[in-house]
Amino acid sequence: MKDEILDKYQEAGLIAAKILRDGAKEIRVGTPYLEFVESMESRVIDEGAALAFPLNLSLNEDAAHDTASPGDTRVFARGDVAKLDLGVQVDGYIADTATTIDLGINSLLVEASREALEAAISRIRPGVTVGELGMAVQSAIESRGYRPISNLTGHGLDRYVLHRSPTIPNVGINGGTVLEEGMVFAIEPFATTGSGHVTEKTRREIYSQISPKPVRTPAARAILEKIRDRHGLPFARRWLNGKRMDLALPTLIRSQVLHVYPVLSDIPGSLVSQAEHTIIVTADGCIVTTR
Repeated sequence: MKDEILDKYQEAGLIAAKILRDGAKEIRVGTPYLEFVESMESRVIDEGAALAFPLNLSLNEDAAHDTASPGDTRVFARGDVAKLDLGVQVDGYIADTATTIDLGINSLLVEASREALEAAISRIRPGVTVGELGMAVQSAIESRGYRPISNLTGHGLDRYVLHRSPTIPNVGINGGTVLEEGMVFAIEPFATTGSGHVTEKTRREIYSQISPKPVRTPAARAILEKIRDRHGLPFARRWLNGKRMDLALPTLIRSQVLHVYPVLSDIPGSLVSQAEHTIIVTADGCIVTTR
């Protein structure tokens, strides 16, 4: 990896780590979701970087892909388990990191995903398989009495690319991709009190462009113009500002111009924790860019 690319990955990681760490301290019972999310996203811009994706804020049984909606009136409540998943990019080079804030009495659940992440990181070096990382994650979570979420995984990163190979499982598998020096990926264990499997909810707040097809309606064209500088990275519905744009979203999905990320959730009443870091594999271990 060229030094200038490594520098950009590390710059993005330092910014993401600082913003996530500072923001996590500010969540209190009664804090409004929308105000908090917009504040966190604004800090990324203030640091001279850009968002790799909208701040994910997923509560309780919801594991991923939620964020504040336009005019969101929700506030944090006592007992909430809040996952904050932040993506920062510098010239397209991404830092993806997440933490869990417990507003109840779920410290062991939070510890389970955090320690699973550290267990996987400790095993990273060239020649190790992703299956070994998944086994480390699964063992750390199950040893604390919880289940890993088997159908959520870590993922490779590239310039303006949020999901590519290798896939990093959260359960043990035989073999899988062999780690090589220079690989960049995010590891993100999820621990749950529920089934260990997420399904899609009807709530949809995050989208990305997957095709450059021409579109006819002014509202659809306005959306594509608004997100042109995303280079295919995800965006939030609340970034669009306008009911006409809102109405154009389903048409763009049906036309396979946009991809939608429904909220992913375990069974009702369960609680999910998440931890995540971005990793660059080195000759004798790894660099964690988001510490």
